[in-house]
Amino acid sequence: MNVWIAIGLTAVGCYLAKLLGLLVPAGALERPLVQRLAALLPVALLAALTAQQTFGDAQQLVLDARGAGLAAAALALALRAPFLVVVGTAVVVTAGLRALG
Repeated sequence: MNVWIAIGLTAVGCYLAKLLGLLVPAGALERPLVQRLAALLPVALLAALTAQQTFGDAQQLVLDARGAGLAAAALALALRAPFLVVVGTAVVVTAGLRALG
């Protein structure tokens, strides 16, 4: 398949998805269940993306320095550290373990 055909199909698909979202009646969006799902879905997707990027490598499960960095970040979060400290902790632990290994 030509790359430009794939790009065109993707653009048309994105436009149709946006149009479909605009056609949803306002009453359907005001339901409590829909509002709750809209609030929780981004968190679940971000958690899934984080887990996949941390522990996945193509078709296999990998436990390496990234997992230790994530654990260190989780510990910093549990100790109520500021966001930049959490990110810095994850970076330092991951980089340190990669330098040792």
